This record gives sequence, structure tokens and C-alpha cells, in this order.
Amino acid sequence: MRKEWSCATSIFHAHLSEDPHTGTYRQAPVIRVLPAHVANQIAAGEVVERPAAVVKELVENSLDAGARRVEVAFEDGGRRLIVVEDDGCGICPEDLPRAVERHATSKLKSARDLDSLGSFGFRGEALPSIASVSRFTMRSRAEGWDEGTEIQVNGGRVSAPRAVGMPKGTRVEVAHLFEGVPARRKFLKSDRTEAAHIILSCRLLAVAHPGVAFTLRENGREAFASPACKGLAERVGEVFGRELAAGLARLDAAMPGLRLHGLLSRPGPGRATRSELFLYVNSRPVESRQIATALLEACRGFIHKGRFPAAFLFVELDPRAVDVNVHPTKREVRLRDERGVCAFVGDAVLKHMEELAREDGAKFAKVNPPERIEAPAPAIRPQLARPAYADNPRPEPIQQRGSPQPALVPQAPARPSAAQIAPSTPPPRPDAGPAPEPLKPPAQAPVTTAKTTASPRPSAHRADALPARWRYIGTAHGRHVLFETPDGLLCLHRPAALARVLYEDYLQSLESGQLLAQQLLFPHLFELPPLLAALLEKHLDFFRANGFGIESFGGDSFRISSIPAWFEGEHCEEFVKEAVDKISAGGLRPDRDAALARETLARMASLHAANTSGADDEAEVLSLARRLMSCRNPLSDPRGRPTYFELSRSELDKRA
Repeated sequence: MRKEWSCATSIFHAHLSEDPHTGTYRQAPVIRVLPAHVANQIAAGEVVERPAAVVKELVENSLDAGARRVEVAFEDGGRRLIVVEDDGCGICPEDLPRAVERHATSKLKSARDLDSLGSFGFRGEALPSIASVSRFTMRSRAEGWDEGTEIQVNGGRVSAPRAVGMPKGTRVEVAHLFEGVPARRKFLKSDRTEAAHIILSCRLLAVAHPGVAFTLRENGREAFASPACKGLAERVGEVFGRELAAGLARLDAAMPGLRLHGLLSRPGPGRATRSELFLYVNSRPVESRQIATALLEACRGFIHKGRFPAAFLFVELDPRAVDVNVHPTKREVRLRDERGVCAFVGDAVLKHMEELAREDGAKFAKVNPPERIEAPAPAIRPQLARPAYADNPRPEPIQQRGSPQPALVPQAPARPSAAQIAPSTPPPRPDAGPAPEPLKPPAQAPVTTAKTTASPRPSAHRADALPARWRYIGTAHGRHVLFETPDGLLCLHRPAALARVLYEDYLQSLESGQLLAQQLLFPHLFELPPLLAALLEKHLDFFRANGFGIESFGGDSFRISSIPAWFEGEHCEEFVKEAVDKISAGGLRPDRDAALARETLARMASLHAANTSGADDEAEVLSLARRLMSCRNPLSDPRGRPTYFELSRSELDKRA
């Protein structure tokens, strides 16, 4: 039946359509042109993901303006205020209002310019997008002008330009970011996390431009200040720390139309995660899975398995051979000859690592050369010398007693015996206080003093825990313990066995609330990158509950004052950094499953302590073997790898 509409509804009737299946009317969608400020807010969702994106866009504009000095300041993680000031070429008064209009740019004139981009910003969307989600103020003075000009943008409305006094350059203030977009603001992380992203972004840009002086202030405190530097190594030391820069070697390789240069780790243990692996394409920090894969493949065999190099590598090529317009924030790039670039990067890195290996005297051949047997010292069981680097998780000193240590492998200090590592009798340490103190995890049993600590499991040191038919022969490479049995030859992997013992003892002490902690005589001070420092500060209680007394020491610095009684003080800083890297990578999640995180940390700590321990004498080795046999799972270490294996007499006879 046809429905009649009055004149008052005739306009509405024009927007209705009849559904042929149901006979009912529905309203048709109306196409509208969005207002400019709404379009800018939508664009801001792609360009302005978080406060760090605002800082990145503004600093890139300063660099494009030829600035030799860039100063960045922010408050409350960038939510409350962001200020970027430079001494670049500035903007003329008549151009300043035009700078906050969409698609207004000085970097492009035609579509052909997109084929050879030499600037960081070119879309003309950053400033209007930022201004649409904040209270925006920009003032600038160009060369040759006696005064500067200021405009303000609030709620999409641009104020009339007014004259201000200022030096040559540009100053941009972004206040109350996302104040008018609460849906976006509630998805921001904590102030500490957002601040960490800003600091990292500024550090990466500062490294790419050593000749530009950078200053960064957080809540009025100077995060870092680096004057113009002579080279990349000096800038990395200024911004990321002297310790990191000292472990990197200069790399420079070139071919027609392509160049790779920067700093790369020397052969050795490497890092636990990729958090210190940074890639640049034409001085632009980017994320490229293909180039990173080529780099890691080239480092295989030089960096320990499962670990990553630290790198600041720059790929320079013709701008026409790279497309930086594939991502709104220009975080990813597309290479015209991706396979060729990756092959060049892989070859250059491989040659570089081989040269460093030869310089360091390390032996990194794919097939290990025959090992030379050193002449044993008097009254000492023979030990086998081993290369300075092998397939072990980290370099180990040569275990030949009485022989001098090579220059490449530092001499390890005296270490406690395997029998002394039991939680009930912690050994005295050169960097520890007079007596270890117990540490009580939250919601655990009352604190127990060292004198009243419960003894280990009754079977931990039984004389009959070790099979009587095992006859000790000796050790090989300081890591393998050999026993003769009636059925053949048994090889015990000492680090794996020690890791299993420490792992079970550590978990037992945590579960019983009787974990002993030793106070370090000289606390260890260390610094982390901003993002990792924010993670560590968030999980300080987790580390304290597990025996590691860590506290903030201002900025991104921390201090370790106590560690579990059986842990080596000289390696605590390295272990904490690895644990934080594990949290960053998602392999350790204390905030989701505390029990699982505790077991993961115990596994990491026991493996770390076992792999950094030296060789033991016969009594200590036998004590370790007895303790292993009393464990609940003596067959494998915490990773599931065998603690020992046996060769039968028939197999030995076949190999004779």
C-alpha cells in the first residue's frame, strides 16, 4: 500500500527508499563534505599516534629548515606541553598562516618531485593534524626580518598573525595534546612510557645528524645535551652512553650508487634483544625487516646463537630508488632493488665481521680447528685448551691451571665452589657485606635469618647420592666432567648440571620464603635506554621479591644493592639488562602471571650463573654430581637440554 507523506515530510521523503523485499522504507545514506577541522583530526589519527610522533614531525621540520641547533622540551609525557625550537631558516610572515593548512608544503611542487625526495617531511599534513588535536602556537622569524610572527590555532580556528620579538628560527608549542579528543587520549600509556618514546625518537634523530646540536629536557630536567659532534661514534657516546659506543666498530663499504656505513658490534656475546639495533635509510630511521634479516644472517657465527648485535647502520642510495611514502609516519620504506640492497648489506657486514675476528685473534671458522692439548702443570689433571670463542653462550677463560691467561679472555676472579652454592651456606664474597640477609617476598613466610635458615633437602649431600660405580677421570675444556662406568664412559656437562641444581634450589627458597640476599659492598650503577628504563621501574617490586635489590638512581639510571646469595656480583648488571630485554620482548611478563614469571626468571638466573662459573676441582665436581642426582629432574637443565650422556663400551670400541 502506498504511504502518503505530508508537505512537512516531503524533504525527508527524498532520502527514503523502498526495500523491494520487505516493502518498508529505509533512509538512504547522505554524502557530505567533512569540515576542515574534522578532516584534520582524522588525518591526525594516522600521523599523530602519540606525543613522540609530534616531536618527530617537528624535529624533522627543523632539520629540513637547515637548523644547526634543535632544543626539545616536554612535560608530563608530552600530554601537557611539547616545545621544539630551532635556529633554521624560519618562515616569512605571509607564509606562516598557510603552514597550518592541509596539503601546504614547501617540499613539493609537482608529482615528479615524489620520485626524488631529499627531505623528511613533504605531505603537508603534520602541522594541521597536530594543530587540530591540541592548543597550537607557532612563531617564526626568517632571515632578513627584524621581528618574528606568531599564530595560534585552537579548535580549528587560526588567529590573526601578530608580531613578536625572537631570534632567527622557529618555535612551536603544542599544549594539552588530545584534550579535545578524549577517545584518543585514553589510549595513551603512562607518562613514563610516553616520555621514553619521545627520548628514543630524539636520540635516533640526533644520531643521524651528528653536526647538529641537540638538547632534550623532560619536566625541566635535562635528559641529554649533545653539542655538534665530529663523527657518529662521538654522537652515539654522547646520546646512548660511552659503554655502548666503546663496544662498536666502524663500518664503511660502498659500491656504485650504494653505501653502507655506521657502527656495528664486535664479535662476541651480543645483546639479548634487538633493542639496540637501529637502521637508517638516507638518514631516516626506519624499520626494514629485509635489511635487518640480511644483517643478522651475516652476523651468524660471530654473535652467539639466539642473541643480536648492536648497530647504528646507515644505507645511502639514490632517492629515486627508495619510496618513503608507503607509510603515513614514514616509518617503513620500499626499495626498488630490495634484493640487491640486502645482498650488499649482507656481504659488507660479513666481510667486516671476518676482519674484526682476525684482528681479535678469534677463531670463527664454521668447522672448529683441531684443539691443541696443553702440557699439564705438575700434580694437576690435564685440561684441554679451547678457542677463545666457541659455540658456548659466552666466552670462557682457558681452564689450564698454571698457564697464563690470553689477552683476549679476561682472567676470572676466584669463585665459590659448587658445594658452597647451597642456599643454606652462602659463600663469603669480596663485594658482599659481612653476612647475607634474607629477603622476604611479598605475602610469604616471615623473614628468616641466616642462622635459622632451613637446611637443604635431606638428600642434597648424601654420600650415596652419586652412583658408587662412577669413577672420576677428569675434566675437558673446563665444562665436561668425565666418569668411568662399568658400561662405558659418562660425560657430565658441568654448566647444565649446575644450572639444574641452582634452578631447583632457587625455586625452593622462593616458595618457602627463605631466600637469602647478600648486600653488595659496592653497589652496581648502570643506565638503560628510556623504554627499557621505564619497564624496569615498573617491575622493580618483581625483581626485589626475587632477590635482586634494585632501586632508581635518577633519570634512566639504577643501582643494584643486593643479589641472591649464590649469584655472582660481577655479572648482576649484565643479567638485569637481559631480564629487562626479556620483559620488553614479551618472554617475561610479571604483570600477567607472577608464578610463571618467577620460574622464567629463576631459569634465566640459574643458566646465567652456571655459564659464568669457572672450573672446579675434583671434590667440588663430585659434590656437584651428588647434588644433581638428588634433584627432582637430574636428566636435563632448565632449558630441557641433557645434563649428561653416556657412551657404551661397544661404541667406544667401534671408534678405536
